[in-house]
Amino acid sequence: MSADFEWPIGRRLWVAFLVVPPLAFTAAFVVLPILSAFVYAFYHWEGLKRVDFVGLRNFADVLFRDPWAATTWRAFGHNVIVFVSLMAVQNGVGFLLAYALSRQLPGHRFHRVAVFLPVILSSVIVALLWKQFLHPIFGLLNKTLGLVGFGTVTTPWLGLSETALWALIIVNAWHWVGFPTLVFLAGIQRIPPDIIEAARLDGVSEWQLVRRIIWPLVAPSATVTFILLFIGAFNWFELPYLMVGLEGSPYGTTDVLGLYFYRTAFGNQSSGTQDFGHGSALAVLMFLFVAVVSAVWTIRLRRREIEL
Repeated sequence: MSADFEWPIGRRLWVAFLVVPPLAFTAAFVVLPILSAFVYAFYHWEGLKRVDFVGLRNFADVLFRDPWAATTWRAFGHNVIVFVSLMAVQNGVGFLLAYALSRQLPGHRFHRVAVFLPVILSSVIVALLWKQFLHPIFGLLNKTLGLVGFGTVTTPWLGLSETALWALIIVNAWHWVGFPTLVFLAGIQRIPPDIIEAARLDGVSEWQLVRRIIWPLVAPSATVTFILLFIGAFNWFELPYLMVGLEGSPYGTTDVLGLYFYRTAFGNQSSGTQDFGHGSALAVLMFLFVAVVSAVWTIRLRRREIEL
């Protein structure tokens, strides 16, 4: 008889109590909505009424036929810009801050709290706070630039096509930079101090120490932050929605796939229409893209960790 059948009935019930509720919750609120979106994407909808089975036509529309395709690819391009920019700014600055905090310079405990503090704020608070900072007339940023003699560069940061998306990226990086900082810091602190001391005694520079010893040894931390950033960048919705609105203003320059999916499926003030078919097709494509790329990239990064 296997060991499983030797468990007392009380232990089996306890294990079932721990396992069944999470599985039921996941099935009801994760698996079922995903499967529903797959089904909805294959139908033509008139408002809330499901009409005809159209096969893959909704997918072809949002990818290759105007007016859907032009908006889809424009929003996808913005998501790519967001991902690449945050990879450089958010994760890059996070690694540098983690390395600086690991040196335990004076005041490092205060700076550790200060860096992580924005992470615990809700997106609503962050959006309202930065909308006030970036206000073209009364905003703190323009006021400060004017006081230090840079009044000529003051501008409506969220109102210009050239600056709106970059302003959102900077706000997002400020909001979340504390997370990769703490993850990288934990990875650096797991490195045995003897290795770093031996390298310094051998006369390596700080750059060589970071590039050849610290960075390879924090590779598992980098894998986590890279994948989470990728998923977050291609599901970006809250901050653009709260700061510039559902249309991706100005002139669609801050439009991303999350905003486009929402207003397609549930309508908006300008169109007032709901299109569950095309909206579900967008949601399915976003899910497949994020899931497949995340899985492949995770496997490649794990192999890189082993090689290092």
